[in-house]
Amino acid sequence: MKIYDISQEVFSCAVYPGDPVPERTALCSMEQGDLYNLTAFRMCAHNGTHIDAPYHFLKDGNTVDAIGLDTFVGMAYVAKHHGILSGDDAAEIIRKARIQNPEAGKRILIQGDAEVSLEAAKVFAASQILLLGNESQTVGPENAPMAVHQILLGANIVLLEGIRLSEVLEGVYFLNAAPLNLSGADGSPCRALLIAGTE
Repeated sequence: MKIYDISQEVFSCAVYPGDPVPERTALCSMEQGDLYNLTAFRMCAHNGTHIDAPYHFLKDGNTVDAIGLDTFVGMAYVAKHHGILSGDDAAEIIRKARIQNPEAGKRILIQGDAEVSLEAAKVFAASQILLLGNESQTVGPENAPMAVHQILLGANIVLLEGIRLSEVLEGVYFLNAAPLNLSGADGSPCRALLIAGTE
């Protein structure tokens, strides 16, 4: 069994343009004479490796705490792609995933500098997958992400953004990307892991 940490380190993570950067504050420090070390931090729910809940772009969408953990934990398929993902590309990824492992076909992770097009988003939405992950800080075009998000989140597909897959080969893995239990939240940071050898 091999475990891949596909998460970014929080305080040095990538941040979507305009979002606040994570901040760390030492409340107590043994170096300063305190009896213990104590850290506080502030961050946006969408910094670094994080999930988007439907509520992120849908007024009546599910919040983080309303999504079952089986969405974030289970078999997943890693596919490589560079550039804009077409509808045909999305259909082929789903086909390959389901052939290798039907359960993995419910959670698709895209390795590379991929951008999900509207056409690809519609294919994923129609396929009834549970989760779609990518390495960018947003699944759609960075300058206009709303339409792609609305299609995917409108189909109750949770988005796992900002993952790091450079050391992972294409194929089937066990995914654990459980978010923090943030009541009423539109997104959450998570420590995403892939485990090989659990098929």
